[in-house]
Order: sequence, then C-alpha cells, then structure tokens
Amino acid sequence: MKQLSSRSAQWVYYLVACFYMGTVFLRSILIYRDSSDLLPILGWMFVWIVLFFSEPIISRRWSPYFPIYLVLQTGLIFVLLDAPGHGDFFASLFAILSMQIMLRLNIKVWTAWLGLCALATTLLLMKVYENQVYALVLIYTAGNVFYGFYANAARRAQAMRAENLVLAQEVQDANRKLQEYSDQVAQLVVARERNRLARDLHDSVTQTVFSMTLTTQSASLLLQRDPSKVEAQLDRLSQLARNALSEMQLLISELKPEEAGSGGLASSLRGYLKGGHLPENLSVELDVQGNLSLKMAEEQSLFRIVQEALNNIVKHAQTDKVRIQLHLTEPIWVEVEDKGRGFDLRQAEASGRVGLFSMRERAEEIGWNLQIRTSPGTGTSVRLEKPFMEMRQA
Repeated sequence: MKQLSSRSAQWVYYLVACFYMGTVFLRSILIYRDSSDLLPILGWMFVWIVLFFSEPIISRRWSPYFPIYLVLQTGLIFVLLDAPGHGDFFASLFAILSMQIMLRLNIKVWTAWLGLCALATTLLLMKVYENQVYALVLIYTAGNVFYGFYANAARRAQAMRAENLVLAQEVQDANRKLQEYSDQVAQLVVARERNRLARDLHDSVTQTVFSMTLTTQSASLLLQRDPSKVEAQLDRLSQLARNALSEMQLLISELKPEEAGSGGLASSLRGYLKGGHLPENLSVELDVQGNLSLKMAEEQSLFRIVQEALNNIVKHAQTDKVRIQLHLTEPIWVEVEDKGRGFDLRQAEASGRVGLFSMRERAEEIGWNLQIRTSPGTGTSVRLEKPFMEMRQA
C-alpha cells in the first residue's frame, strides 16, 4: 500500500489479507466440492484476488480508480454471499476492504460502508441462517471494525512519522544555519581582530619605525656636517628602538591565548603582571578586596577588559602608575585607574577606537555595566560593575 511505507505495517496488512483470501478459497473448495457452483464461485474469487493485487498499480497511475475498485469488490462479495449453501464465510473478505477504506478514505465513508455491508449481509444470509444471522453479522462486523481501526492507527502512526521527519529536517536545517552563522561570527571576530592589530601596528610600531628611519637619516647627515650632534641622534634612535620593542611586546601579548585560570581573576592578573608583558617603567598596583567567586565566562571577559585597559594606558596615557581594584564582595566591581593625560571620550568613541568598542562588547556579553570616566588632563577610570539583581539571584 502507498500509505503504508512502514515495512512492518505493510507486512501485517498483506499477511492478514492473504490469510483471509486463502482461508476463503480453501473453505469454498471444501463446501462446494460436490456442487456445480464450485467453478463459478472460484471464478468470482479469482476476479476478486486479481482486483485486489492490481489495485495499487492502477491507483498509482489513475487516482480516481479506488472508489470504482471499492464498488466492484463489495459487489463481488455480495454475489458470493448470495450463492447457494452456507457461504457466510465470504463476509470475512469485508475485513480486507475495511482496512483499505480506512487507509485511503476518511472515517465517515468507512462508517457508512460498514453499515451498508452489515445490512446487506443480514438480508442475504437471512434466508439460510434465519435467527442465527444476527450473531454471524455481529461477529463479521466486529472483525471489520477491529481491522479498520488497526489500519487507522497505522495511518496515524505513519503521519506522525512523516511529521517527525519534517521536524527533524527543519531542526537539521536550523542547526546548519546556526553553524553557518557561528562560522560567520567567528570570521567577523577574526577580521575585527586583524583590523585592530593592523591599526595598532600603524598607529604605534609603524610610526615609531618611521621615526627611527628619519633619525637614522638625520644622523647620517650630521656625521658629515656636525659629528658632535650624532651622539644625541643615536640616543634618540636607541630610545625609539626600545619603544618599538615595548609596543611589539604589547601586541604579541594580546595574541597569546591567555585566559583567567582556575585560580580566579586575581590570580590570573597577578600572573599576567609578573609575566613581563608591560614596560618595566610602568608600576601597577593590584588591590583585591573580598573573595567571592565569579563565573568562568565573567573571569575571562574581565581579564581581557583589564588587559585591554592596560594596553591603552601604555599606548596613550603617558603615565608610570596604574591601580587595579578587584572588589570581590557585594557590590562586586572592578576598576582600572591611571593618572595619565586622559582623552575626550566622545571624540574617541566617534572615531571608532577598537579598544573601547571591544571592552564594551565584552562587558555586554557577561551582562556587566561598563563606565569610562575621563577627560583631557585628568586621567582615566575604567569601572565594571555586576548588576545587583544578578548577584542576588546567584
């Protein structure tokens, strides 16, 4: 059957159908073997069986065929029931049609057909069985109902399987799109980091190397004109080289996959400060109060924000002192403060400085509030605060 794509359901259906047809065929031979009605009955039976096995093939090619098939098969059973003798067993063929109707049509058509068959069977068998006819019709009708409901359950199960397959395909497509989106996000993150590093190289190392080139050319000219001034140029060249090395170390430290470790944020920052990532002339004070633990995602993002703040201080603040405060008790907050030259925050944000954008983005990812207080000549404070309601829920 077309609707029974499940092999187990098909197997049960055809097994029942063949069992009924085989039983009716053998019963016909036993009862009518000495009667002249045997050949006509076997002929009608043969036609019924041929129609049964040819129906799926014809219906696939011509969809309106099934109602015609149903009328023909039902009529043939009525003809067999009307044969002389005790031919009530022909009514068992209705069970096969009951399954087919429930699989192909709706339950209303099945109910009407079932009632028509019960009435016709009663009238046809009344002349042979008289008072017993009602019990026989009830038995055959009960079988028709049982197999009809089995077929209906099989159809619903198949519909649910088909729906589940559609849902599974939709979930698979959604996962694929999610993976594609994740890959795109990862590519955007990589591209953003590359752009940031390229800009940092241009703004720091490239400019320093360009100044070294000019200083070298100047020293070369002074070597011929005024050798006494060459030493000052060489001192400047040496200082520029140290600055370039310091800037390169900062950029390299940003590329290292350092994250907050199992010892917590304070331990990770102590290790970072002792790791030689910052210039030797920069003094960093780390003040830790409290010992509340944070989520791993929070510690990693806060570590990166503090690292970015320190890098910005080295590049732009022109100061030799920084203070980092970790307030790991309610209310929880982290602050990086310097007394450097400061800057115009609105102008910096309007210019699209990557460092500020990166810090705000990381803070939003963990749900913390980021505040940057600064102005030219007053230093800079980068403060992160954990929302109070979130702390209460934790």
